Amino acid sequence: MAVQMTAYKVGVDSGWVIEPAPGRRAWMDATPDKFAYRCLPLVMANQAGWVVRSPLSFVATWDGSVRPEGLKIRFTEDAGACANQVSSHFGSGIVTFSLPWLFRTSKGVGLWVRGPANEPRDNLVALDGIVETDWAPYTFTMNWRVMRRGEAFFKAGDAVCMLVPMMMELAEDVVPQIREIDDNPVLKEDFTHFVAKRSGNIQKLKEGGGGTWAMDYMRGHLPDGTEVREHRKAFRLRGFEAGE
Repeated sequence: MAVQMTAYKVGVDSGWVIEPAPGRRAWMDATPDKFAYRCLPLVMANQAGWVVRSPLSFVATWDGSVRPEGLKIRFTEDAGACANQVSSHFGSGIVTFSLPWLFRTSKGVGLWVRGPANEPRDNLVALDGIVETDWAPYTFTMNWRVMRRGEAFFKAGDAVCMLVPMMMELAEDVVPQIREIDDNPVLKEDFTHFVAKRSGNIQKLKEGGGGTWAMDYMRGHLPDGTEVREHRKAFRLRGFEAGE
């Protein structure tokens, strides 16, 4: 099923960028031997949506108060027509990005608007929102909260927002349950094999031996070596194209 997502320009978009989220992160590149990339769930989450990048560099300074004027925005370059798109609107140390688009999606599909996955920022936390973009003729903002008194920074090109499409009814259609692993003998056998293999490898590493990384999940293999054909190692998202 093809899902449409259209970004209608409703404001100045000079300097703004919207693109498929990359799988790489600077802090992951800096881990020894880039071992963070051996965690496939981490890499998949990195790229499971589209990121919006800031058009401006600025410093946000918060005095700890709840007043909107308690947070000051100082641009480190000429903000031009984008100056009013980064502001202290809500108070309580919240930095607000007013995106220059109104988004519409296919019926039944909304957007989970969140901070970029696995990309932490000093003294800032992203505030998530879920928007019914399949019917709402309204724009939304992306907000970050400064966590303590002092300064927080954004540079032009930093990811400020991640857009993740979601079926609005999916969560309510899920039927959660808790079962004993003995109720599923095949799953228990596979899990027991996995635990034994992992425990033995960890023990070798502790003893300074030549333990190896368990890569069955990364490769998409069951414990007996069977290949899972439906296994994914990456998302391949389309970029936004300009309409005629």
